[in-house]
Amino acid sequence: MKRRIIEIDENKCNGCGACAAACHEGAIAMVDGKARLMRDDYCDGLGDCLPACPTGAITFVEREAVPYNEAAVQAAKQHKAAHACPGSAPRTFGGCPGSMAKALHPAEAGESAPTTAPSQLRQWPVQIKLVPVNAPYFAGAKLLVAADCTAYAYANVHQEFMRGKVTLIGCPKLDDVDYSEKLTQILRQNDIKSVTVLRMEVPCCGGLERAVVTALQNSGKMIPWQVVTFSVDGKILDR
Repeated sequence: MKRRIIEIDENKCNGCGACAAACHEGAIAMVDGKARLMRDDYCDGLGDCLPACPTGAITFVEREAVPYNEAAVQAAKQHKAAHACPGSAPRTFGGCPGSMAKALHPAEAGESAPTTAPSQLRQWPVQIKLVPVNAPYFAGAKLLVAADCTAYAYANVHQEFMRGKVTLIGCPKLDDVDYSEKLTQILRQNDIKSVTVLRMEVPCCGGLERAVVTALQNSGKMIPWQVVTFSVDGKILDR
């Protein structure tokens, strides 16, 4: 039969594994560092993987393909669960382990404090390009979008800014990408309560701030937001 199904351009694929994480049916897996559609009958044609792809490597096509087989998908999930290693954390996709979406649990107030300050990172991954758009930890989240240099310039980023927030990091100069589309999808598709932007005083960091402003405008939502600017010697210049 001829039906709608995804197609993956290997030349555009950067191997991040975000599409595999977003595919609940397990139709996509990482093979030799590239995303690949493993079975036509596992692809339902809904396209949850499309917005997760940071490079636009996935598109819809109309072609001859076997019908979507929900029974086969459920059987595969049950088989995978039955053969999982005891005590291991459940995996949500078949891609790169470094891109697996997971919630983390920083120390709560009142717990015994370690000799060093505890990490306040609440989720993984943290790179804007890698994070799945519909990750469960976005539900009701306060979002922190930070230039990756800020954590090195300002020593108290974890306690002062990351605590209680979902953190995304990026560098518009090094990544050479416009983050606004990905951030727009995150804001539109999730109940984000607020957005805080951390940037450096250097001009290239303006790209991160512009991407967030554009995403807020394009989301169609009224979300409280603020920008905090750091100097290269670790001082807060503006907030």
